[in-house]
Amino acid sequence: MMRKALKISLAAIAVGTLVASCGQSPNARGSDDSSDIQELVFAAVPSEESQELEESFAPVIKALEKETGLPVRFEAVSSNAGVVEAQVAERVDIAVYGAFSYYLASGVANVTPVAVDQRVPGGESGVESYGIVRSDTPAIAGLEDAQGKNVCFTDPASSTGYLSPSAGLIEAGIDVESDVEAIFAGGHDTAVTSLLAGDCDVAFAAATFVDELLPARGALKPEEVNKIWTSPVIPGPPVVVGDWLPEELQTKITTALTKYDAVTAAENGFCEGAETEAPETWGEFAGKPSCVWGGTAAFAFVPTNDEAYEPIREICEVTKAEVCTAEEQ
Repeated sequence: MMRKALKISLAAIAVGTLVASCGQSPNARGSDDSSDIQELVFAAVPSEESQELEESFAPVIKALEKETGLPVRFEAVSSNAGVVEAQVAERVDIAVYGAFSYYLASGVANVTPVAVDQRVPGGESGVESYGIVRSDTPAIAGLEDAQGKNVCFTDPASSTGYLSPSAGLIEAGIDVESDVEAIFAGGHDTAVTSLLAGDCDVAFAAATFVDELLPARGALKPEEVNKIWTSPVIPGPPVVVGDWLPEELQTKITTALTKYDAVTAAENGFCEGAETEAPETWGEFAGKPSCVWGGTAAFAFVPTNDEAYEPIREICEVTKAEVCTAEEQ
């Protein structure tokens, strides 16, 4: 894949000291010998409370350790930009972050998307974003009513929590920079809970948090919010692997991610004692013991590639968002 030099506005996306938070890699970089690798570092972005995030990836970590024969250390990095920067520094070998963050990472880090979550067996990979309001605020019926309101987004580098909603607002005639008061809540769950707490009038979050994850946790009752907007399908959050790893090890990582699904992961004991019941939407697998398989509680991970993320480049064309700004060096 041809890579362009991309200058990310670090101030705009608030990197801070996130690179340092990932610590020094113990690995011998640039080696073609897998035996030189002592440990893999796996990072994910806190779209929700970090402890739950780590628990959701614990079965995936076990699958990776089994297939690669290496210990895998989990890092919950505090923003999408933090993971990108950590991969630029080659301190994170495997990462999961939003589709837009991959767009950023593909310009500055030597990484390749290898897998993406599949929510239901045989289903399409991809996510939708919702614009929601509290059900007791009927005066806001569409994005055009967001003029002058407090609007909760998740993270400036989130495709479902900011970029796609920004494109929707622009198409509705709303200038995101001047027509709304933007509030970055940090995560999808916190964007929704901020809305419920009255901190914003409109919130944007990935559909799965509104439809499934938060109701399942008792953090949201469906009747508490109204949906006023649904985005086009956005490519799902990819799992990306550092090209600096030996090719043989990259293949083992991809195999580990795509070999198992939530049900077979449970059968292999990757979530022993923490199994959940597969939902009705999983058809023939409904009711079977399953693992929480990654941050979106997916059924499986399926292969993906760089071309799948072209819609993100198109969103940047629409929004011309500052975080999309690229400069050839």
